Amino acid sequence: MSDVKNGNKNYPLPLKIAGIGRYLPQRVVLSSDLEKQYNLPPGWCEEKQGIRERRWIESETAAFMGAEAAKEAVADAGLTFSDIDLIINASGTPDQIVPDGGPIIQRELGLGESGIPAISVNASCLSFLLAIDVSSAYLNWGRYKNILIVSSDISSCALDFSKAENFTMFGDAAAAAVVTLPSQGEKSCIYSTLISTYGYAADFSAVFGGGTRMNPTRKDSKPEDYYLHMDGGELMKVGFKHLPAFVEKLWDSCRDYCVMEDVKVVVPHQPSRVVLDFLSLIYPEEKIIRTIDRFGNCVAASTPLALYETIKAKRLLRGDLAVMTGSGSGITFAGMIMTY
Repeated sequence: MSDVKNGNKNYPLPLKIAGIGRYLPQRVVLSSDLEKQYNLPPGWCEEKQGIRERRWIESETAAFMGAEAAKEAVADAGLTFSDIDLIINASGTPDQIVPDGGPIIQRELGLGESGIPAISVNASCLSFLLAIDVSSAYLNWGRYKNILIVSSDISSCALDFSKAENFTMFGDAAAAAVVTLPSQGEKSCIYSTLISTYGYAADFSAVFGGGTRMNPTRKDSKPEDYYLHMDGGELMKVGFKHLPAFVEKLWDSCRDYCVMEDVKVVVPHQPSRVVLDFLSLIYPEEKIIRTIDRFGNCVAASTPLALYETIKAKRLLRGDLAVMTGSGSGITFAGMIMTY
């Protein structure tokens, strides 16, 4: 049982990431090729964004990519799909708005007649991290035993190719994880989770089309409504204003159990090189996992993709202390301190 109050939750909360998987599109898009095609100075992408290459789909769908990642994650956990009792789609860019991506991924997995509940947690780039938070409550309530979380994102279909600072930044990918309660004697748990939202900045990173406000029946509706609009300068101002206090509050909430110096790795969302550089002012650079150079910003899939790389490279072992953190459209900040 957990024994420390943290907001409205009791911590530490037992939770184990039992398995992890990923899917990467075969198409590799080099920054040097984009620079030639769009008349950018040689080396511009790596200098400005720290991105050497990224993956873009050819014919894959988000559901297909998510299902492939899910298959690896379930096998990695030593389970079969008959053991899964909840599927959470945690993607920022699902195949369609209705139904949500949960049933679509369930069907893609061949489970369309299984009755396994399949839902979505959508918090743009933070969807995976918040799905872990939701799962921790479900597991500790005893509602479910083995939860499959799938983040599958395709950005390349909604990029504004007139704005180099935006379209060069994003990649496509999927990653998935199986979470459950740890076995007797295992130390896997969450010590703290913090989420803060600042809606005044909601328009600084947004897709305005697709909802009821900018809907297709409006006379002024246009294709550009469905592009991702970003104001990097304004986003950085929000980060500089709120992130230091956010990190302090996150760590203050678990000071009786662990300290920042004990962290083995920091697994962040990969929004841009500038944001990761800013993070290195808070955490030691050698502990920060960077995958943006090879994959770009993969929206919600970025965090589990970076976690996958970390685990497979054995930089994170059972019993190690880790931080998952990031920001997403909203604007929302999220952080989680846990023992893997």
